[in-house]
Amino acid sequence: MTKAEIVLFQQNRIRRVYDAQKEEWYFSVVDVISVLTDSVAPRRYWSDLKGKLRAEGSQVYEKIVQLKLEASDGKSYLTDCFSAEHVLRVIQSIPSPKAEPFKLWLAKVGYERVQEIADPEKALNRSRAYWQRMGRSEKWIQQRMMGQEIRNKLTDYWKNNEVKEKDEYAILTNIIHEEWSELSVAGHKELKGLQTQNLRNHMTDAELVFTALAELSTRQIAETEQAKGLEENKIPAKKGGKIAKDARLALEEKTGKKVVTGQNFLSAGKRPKELK
Repeated sequence: MTKAEIVLFQQNRIRRVYDAQKEEWYFSVVDVISVLTDSVAPRRYWSDLKGKLRAEGSQVYEKIVQLKLEASDGKSYLTDCFSAEHVLRVIQSIPSPKAEPFKLWLAKVGYERVQEIADPEKALNRSRAYWQRMGRSEKWIQQRMMGQEIRNKLTDYWKNNEVKEKDEYAILTNIIHEEWSELSVAGHKELKGLQTQNLRNHMTDAELVFTALAELSTRQIAETEQAKGLEENKIPAKKGGKIAKDARLALEEKTGKKVVTGQNFLSAGKRPKELK
């Protein structure tokens, strides 16, 4: 399975995971139900529907797959998921005017992934187009994409050097972030008034640059020290973060402006009060 990601259907978030071996997407059932029913309690709705499917001996019930997906509290939990094929079968049990548009959307996002595997440039172009629609400047987009490439090289190093994905990646990422910004990832999100949103998608140009510097420095130090495993990689994480911190403090001294801010790209109604 690849790392879970978020896709949007009519501005509603749906979590999904790609199984490269089976070449299939798996979607969070609760997220799909939330979109189709506008229910204030989609988990209860799914619990009732799941019980009905089980009682009826439905083959769909047997196709439920539990995968770890990140919840609104930032933690990962086992979550009921279906492949696109079985999501379509579940939709048949849910009366909703959104059913047909959702079916078309589901076919589209699945096809996009197949295209991106054959030509990764398409994935980059899709991300660029998404950020453009969200009103990001070309400069911001370039820095975001550069930072992502640096991030990918760092996680590739971790993966190849005995660092476990997800939990240990998160620990090291937080060490780097806290070292350069003097805020934890959670603290930085709180400063920006974010909840489930991706922090990097709400960073300023400067924050993106210093994050990239910290992660680039971390990887190069780790490579030099040949760090392996979580404990050894904590050392280059702190050293790499400190390099970016020293650069940040030098810039702030020259400009008199803080690099780490509450600025975000949320709609005006959701911004922290001091940013309205």
